[in-house]
Amino acid sequence: MRRVSVMMPFAKDNPEGLARIAAFVQELQRLGWTDGRNVQLEYRWAGTNPDDIRRHATELAALSPDVILTSGSAPVGALQQATRTVPIVFATAADPVGAGFVDSLSRPGGNITGFAIFEYAIGGKWLELLKEISPRVTRVAVVRDLAIAAGPGQFAAIQTVAPSLGVEVIPVNVHDKSEIERAVVAFARSPNGGLIVTASPVAQLHHDLIVTLAARYKLPAIYFERFFVADGGLISYGADFLDQFRRAAGYVDRILRGEKPADLPVQAPTKYELAINLKTAKALGLEIPTTLIARADKLIE
Repeated sequence: MRRVSVMMPFAKDNPEGLARIAAFVQELQRLGWTDGRNVQLEYRWAGTNPDDIRRHATELAALSPDVILTSGSAPVGALQQATRTVPIVFATAADPVGAGFVDSLSRPGGNITGFAIFEYAIGGKWLELLKEISPRVTRVAVVRDLAIAAGPGQFAAIQTVAPSLGVEVIPVNVHDKSEIERAVVAFARSPNGGLIVTASPVAQLHHDLIVTLAARYKLPAIYFERFFVADGGLISYGADFLDQFRRAAGYVDRILRGEKPADLPVQAPTKYELAINLKTAKALGLEIPTTLIARADKLIE
């Protein structure tokens, strides 16, 4: 009986977290591993509290499973601190080289490997899509978290594209709920504004607040993940996370069969998805171009 531990940065009843685990388990089963038959799966739902994440990481490392699957930069960092020997596969992580999780994408070199959440060039795509869905936008607040390596990197990619689109980009550095609210309210005082919400644990934790503020102040906003749009956000563009978890099952399978994380390259996403909330667009007075609707993977009405 092989042992695979799973640590998720979600509450136990979170629908998105459950869907990702279901995709992982289904693919693992397709590869020949069935929970309770030849593999034992053990779960830790760590949420987003740093203390809880560190505690669960320490517990899992002490159990010495054959592989640990996780998701997100904070859990990967905590597990790296807890063990340098137990193989770790991340289904999603931002800038794993910049964060120090791996030596390089092609040769990770240690006990960690997995799948990057994006390449930085996606930042330019976010701005292009925001401008396409709301041409009047000339000022964009970029919500970012400087506590993670990807915070400055995502902003730099957006800033590179901004002049060609005639947009001024303003960094909004956030760490907590009150800071997000103050920054968005201050930004919304001037006209023709929009939001780009970059990938970070802070944005994920406070997604309800961000979506609410964008609606209240009539700010067209683009997000890095589809669940923002499902909760009322305007548009999102990012990796298909269910696909990321299926691919992570492939790496777990290979490690269980004897391969080493150090030899498995970190891979970029291969599937991206575009989601648009038509109800939110209508509330903002936006007429979505038919070309954009045709490209959307998910339309919420």
